Amino acid sequence: MTESSLKTPGAVPWWQIKMMWLVIAGPVLVVVASFVTLGFALRYPDPVLEHSQNQSGQATSTQTPDTEHTGYKPAMNARNHAATGGK
Repeated sequence: MTESSLKTPGAVPWWQIKMMWLVIAGPVLVVVASFVTLGFALRYPDPVLEHSQNQSGQATSTQTPDTEHTGYKPAMNARNHAATGGK
């Protein structure tokens, strides 16, 4: 076989097809965006909150939520509801 018989008339290399660049651009853009997001996460980490203030201005610990604190009641009710199976 000769080289001219292997080529299809009118065939172009893949890098000259515009649709191929659209197919490649999507995943490449996602990978680049994930590295940008990782850079932001490493450069500006969220601070760890040790204490928060309730409505009266008193500091309460966020590690062990007080069941008397009204801000935690919806979360505690949902947790208890899920733990008991809805009883």
